[in-house]
Amino acid sequence: MIEVSNLTKYLGKKSVISDFSFCAQRQECVGLLGEHGAGKTTLLNLICGITRPTSGHVSIGGFNTQAHPVIARQAVGYQPQGGISHHTLSVTGILNFVAAARGLSGAEKRRHVDRVATRLELHPVLNCPVDVLGLGLKRRVAIAQAILHSPSVLLLDEPTEGLNAEQRLKFRALVQSLSEEMSVIIASRHYDSLSDICTRALVIANGRLMADSSLQDLQRSSRHFQAVTLAADPPLDLLALAVLPGVAGIEEDRQNPGKVTVLAMPGHAVFPAINSLIAHRGWNITSLHIEPGRLNDVVHHLSHEVSP
Repeated sequence: MIEVSNLTKYLGKKSVISDFSFCAQRQECVGLLGEHGAGKTTLLNLICGITRPTSGHVSIGGFNTQAHPVIARQAVGYQPQGGISHHTLSVTGILNFVAAARGLSGAEKRRHVDRVATRLELHPVLNCPVDVLGLGLKRRVAIAQAILHSPSVLLLDEPTEGLNAEQRLKFRALVQSLSEEMSVIIASRHYDSLSDICTRALVIANGRLMADSSLQDLQRSSRHFQAVTLAADPPLDLLALAVLPGVAGIEEDRQNPGKVTVLAMPGHAVFPAINSLIAHRGWNITSLHIEPGRLNDVVHHLSHEVSP
């Protein structure tokens, strides 16, 4: 559905996207992970046709975005990082404007606007000015305008920025349903929040593709994979934990005194030994979980493997 081949973009003499290639299929949700300034937004702008590449090409549904820009753009929905804002238009006004720009009119336009308003739970605020809405509602309006024309490709730029836990749960359910209908690419710095949404990740650093992998494989490459994070009252005996077989080290949580993470050597599972020690010592454990691996660590490590 999306094919990006050897995509390169220069701003002056500086390369902001360098020889970037990947494919994404229908019903696939891909996370575009990278630190601030990595090139995520630039890449999305190139995919949707807002920005022209210096070299390479992008195809959407088999149509090259440069040779067939109108057809290719019609297949793409884009929620920009800054969201949607207007000092006078209401939510209905925004949706009607975007629908008209997408070539919809009359009963068809009303049907599409009503459909996305229902899906994004916007009916109670349709007549409200967009600028008075809270951040969560503004995000929903931004996504509504992006899917208004039933695209086959959806690009979301930092869609969970600033959302609370409940709003993120609703966002996850929404994206899971949307990815059954289209290809979804989510650019984000909040990597761990995508671990149960995306099945695949592209890691970008300084405009270069550093990894194209499943989320699970990326997590397994984390030094926290199979680590055990726990806390007790009174505090734990760290020396007793450190000498257990397979333990690679112990990290103390500076923001939560008494909470520690016991790192595992590659190929080792330290939880059974820790569990036995807890039972033997009779420790009062207040929290405990096995780490799946921290994407933040992996992306940070990959981001600093490449020179600016």
